[in-house]
Amino acid sequence: MLITNSPELANYAEDCGVARIFIDLEVNGKKERQGHLDTLISQHSIKDISLVKKSIKKAELLVRLNPLHEHTQIELDQVIESGADLVMLPMFKTAADLKLFSNMVAGRAGIVPLVETYSALKDMSNIVDVTGLSEIYIGLNDLHLDMGLSFMFEPLANGLIDTATDIIKRANLPFGFGGVARVGEGDIPGELVLAEHVRLGSNSVILSRTFHKSGSGLLSFRQNTDLEGEINKLFLTLKSLRHRGTKQVESDRKVLIERVLKVVKLKHQIV
Repeated sequence: MLITNSPELANYAEDCGVARIFIDLEVNGKKERQGHLDTLISQHSIKDISLVKKSIKKAELLVRLNPLHEHTQIELDQVIESGADLVMLPMFKTAADLKLFSNMVAGRAGIVPLVETYSALKDMSNIVDVTGLSEIYIGLNDLHLDMGLSFMFEPLANGLIDTATDIIKRANLPFGFGGVARVGEGDIPGELVLAEHVRLGSNSVILSRTFHKSGSGLLSFRQNTDLEGEINKLFLTLKSLRHRGTKQVESDRKVLIERVLKVVKLKHQIV
């Protein structure tokens, strides 16, 4: 998945192998939660949806709304009428919240709940029973903040994501989690994150900011990123990872855990 509201970039990304374009309308409470971090807070709008929808041919269009609020139904209706294939609800606490959202959607679009609060993660066995779900996505960034952790990949390293995805798989639902950096880049390199996606049986992942290099439009993006080349590296890495033996899978997970613990230690030293 690539987060963008640029029709030109969405079209280009689709041609490069991106299977889902992600428009992000979430602003309510996000600055308060993430303003102290080097994270991207999008400035997308509902009017972007129809323009991006017209620019893509086969890629799905996912739109993240604001957390539940008094005008969610109005926002949701506008998003669906504008052409969203999938709608994402962030920052909900319980399966009951998600069920309320599902009733508002009323089967008009696929639902992708964004599990990024600890209370929602603990309610996963009930979340998977909510009607209308197309996929479940676990957001590691806000999840680690909600849990008072210092690094977004800690829930992946400490086994929490294993427990949650076991429940999702028993419900026969596809899922994804977190973001992935380029191969060889990031605090946790893309290949180590992909190794966990393969080990757990994930179906989707968001391309992280290392793919944008702060470029938003097509021209700046292409100047900073060989998107097709980088995506091909990811696919080649995936192909290799899928042929690992059990010992190599265990070894790769051990390396990831060690890298996560190293980052956590450094963050604590800085604090």
